[in-house]
Amino acid sequence: MAWFLGLGIAGVVLLALSLVLDGVLEGIFDGVGAVDGLFDGLLSLPVIAGFVSMLGFGGAIVLGTTDLGAGPAAAAGTLVGLAAGRLTWRASRALMRDQSVATPRGDDLVGTAGSVVTAIPADGYGEVLLRLAGQPVKLAARCDVPIERGAEIWVTAALSATSVEVRAVER
Repeated sequence: MAWFLGLGIAGVVLLALSLVLDGVLEGIFDGVGAVDGLFDGLLSLPVIAGFVSMLGFGGAIVLGTTDLGAGPAAAAGTLVGLAAGRLTWRASRALMRDQSVATPRGDDLVGTAGSVVTAIPADGYGEVLLRLAGQPVKLAARCDVPIERGAEIWVTAALSATSVEVRAVER
């Protein structure tokens, strides 16, 4: 039973190492999975850790609760380990496929409506409040004509990551 518990604990330690050594084993076995993604993610540290820990703990449970010997306990542990490895593999693939929306860029500001927070002089910069991806963003703004505080504006160009060129909205 000590061997099975040792395997279970080793699997848990390997799982903890997979958090620290993220992607190391995948890099080592990169050439193995080259044939149509045969081992695509199967040789990752979390999958191997799940298999080893469930092999150990499953075997220990079978050995401790039944009168069967080490052979049947190892077979049962292997089956449980394979199921845990497959479940870990499927969960990690599902998480890797999760794609988020592209990060907004400065060019995404062009055409955005907002309001003037600090008055914009004709020869300098003021501040405007815009919404970028649903979040309020305060940026420096310039315009050819002066615009008073509280006026509605329209972004015509993104000058830098923190400044825009605007025009007043005429109603």
